[in-house]
Amino acid sequence: MKKTATRLADGRELIYYDARDDAVRDAVDQRPLDPIATRSEIRHDRLLGDRVAIASHRQARTYHPPADECPLCPSREGRHSEIPASDYDVVVFENRFPSLAGDSGRCEVVCFTSDHDASFADLDAQQAALVLDAWTDRTAELAQHPAVEQVFCFENRGKEIGVTLGHPHGQIYGYPFVTPRTRLMLRSLGEHREATGRNLFDDVVADELADGRRVVLDGEHWVAFVPYAAHWPYEVHLYPKRRVPDLPSLDEAARTEFPQMYLELLKRFDRIFGEGEPPTPYISAWHQAPYRMADRGEFALHLELFTIRRTSGKLKFLAGSESGMNVFINDVPPEAAAERLREVASK
Repeated sequence: MKKTATRLADGRELIYYDARDDAVRDAVDQRPLDPIATRSEIRHDRLLGDRVAIASHRQARTYHPPADECPLCPSREGRHSEIPASDYDVVVFENRFPSLAGDSGRCEVVCFTSDHDASFADLDAQQAALVLDAWTDRTAELAQHPAVEQVFCFENRGKEIGVTLGHPHGQIYGYPFVTPRTRLMLRSLGEHREATGRNLFDDVVADELADGRRVVLDGEHWVAFVPYAAHWPYEVHLYPKRRVPDLPSLDEAARTEFPQMYLELLKRFDRIFGEGEPPTPYISAWHQAPYRMADRGEFALHLELFTIRRTSGKLKFLAGSESGMNVFINDVPPEAAAERLREVASK
């Protein structure tokens, strides 16, 4: 992998990740951009104990542009985009409309491919491995950011999810705090260690492998399963079999196997609802240990992949119980979801 860092016209950082060591990235951003002025503010909810990012400038962000005006495509034929080069493998750059900025953290965009009409599932193993390299590198870099306590790499796909740019891309958030979901995991982790002397993540993975009914893919270095108490109609958790706290800690064997496992999962998600259905909307989320955690080795890196589509033509909406009380009601039994995901294996 070759990494080339540069700056956009308004001062934001942009980084090319290339599979070839001889790639030359000297294109200059020719747009007449004003310096970015963000108004991001983190507010503390005293009742719930969590935090909310107030970012009014995001109201002006790009919203469903036509394909020939996509800001994530390469710059070509006099049309200048966020990426100055005429082609690229993987690109990461600072978000022009960040939810978090400065002392409030950092937001980055990850473009998986220059092909506007592709999706992550269309990448080959080498391309997917390069995205993994980019995620890993940005995780390590953001760990050095003085305002960042936790790094979150994720992808939203589909208009149903709320995606406003159709180009295949994801995002990376560097939070200036430990997120509420991670705090809940850490609480359960501590309680389990105190009660049993064992690691909760290890026990969850071991229990799923022993039961087998919810296992979707079982590789040499990774296992994918529908969790026993899945919140979403189709939800899969992907764990390395050797517990590590974050992406930079993965060994070479796990890094080599990951693309095949992950691409297979994404292909199966697109087959869940049968032929002729539009691409399955999903959220794919990496969970990594916070940087100021006392014993980071206790946390287990894992990826959670889920869709809000519950059956053909129908979405799972977060209504009263979910949104009002955070008590999920799942219409699809996890065992049935796992069976369906096994049925739709790619040929």
